[in-house]
Amino acid sequence: MSVTPQEFSGKVVLVTGAASGIGRAVALLMHERGASVIAEDKNPTVESLARPGLIPLIADITQDGAAEHAVATAIAHFGRLDILVNNAGIIINKQVIDMTRMDWESIQAVNVTAAFLHSREAVKAMIPNNAGAIVNIASYAAYQAFPTIAAYTASKGALAQLTRTLALEVIDHGIRVNAVGSGDVITRILDSVVEDGAAFLARHGETTPIKRAAQPREIAEVVAFLASDRASYLVGSVVMADGGMSVIAG
Repeated sequence: MSVTPQEFSGKVVLVTGAASGIGRAVALLMHERGASVIAEDKNPTVESLARPGLIPLIADITQDGAAEHAVATAIAHFGRLDILVNNAGIIINKQVIDMTRMDWESIQAVNVTAAFLHSREAVKAMIPNNAGAIVNIASYAAYQAFPTIAAYTASKGALAQLTRTLALEVIDHGIRVNAVGSGDVITRILDSVVEDGAAFLARHGETTPIKRAAQPREIAEVVAFLASDRASYLVGSVVMADGGMSVIAG
């Protein structure tokens, strides 16, 4: 089934972590293909996405009530919610022995708990329509690891398992839940860890079989596929888009 220019026409999409990187690319791609989009992020720069049919929402997704408000905003503006993309994610680089409880919990709050809360509220909105799609941005770190990223690997492993379990719970309501196992993508996620996070990711991407990191738009294309009717038979899948990293590490 080929891509049509307006394949998401009439669909309403909620994207978390939409101010930059993968989330921004997803919001713009979905909008280009006809969707109405709520772009959620705590960074006020998300407002630069504002245009007809694309509404920025400044919110801290870890706070109580944020998921309920985001879904309610989609319904208030566009009358429904068809697709949720749980993209927001953060990372720290610390060995377990040096990590505080706050360090650990801050990663889980964004990468797992917020995804759980947004998924729960999205499913409530989708069930009456007997249709919907949720796409989670996981990582090859859901399966592979290296020192100093225990909090991140644990969160992405949990997100992969949330994907699988929720998929089984909601498929009878016509809702498909899948994830993207993303590899190195040139974003700013590591800026709090290294001086130039994008440059670091670009260099690290050279260690993959494909010998480069991905651009956010490339991951957005996988998200769009999983959210579309073209992926109608995918349920609970974690589709690896990591340049082959999971193959050589597996």
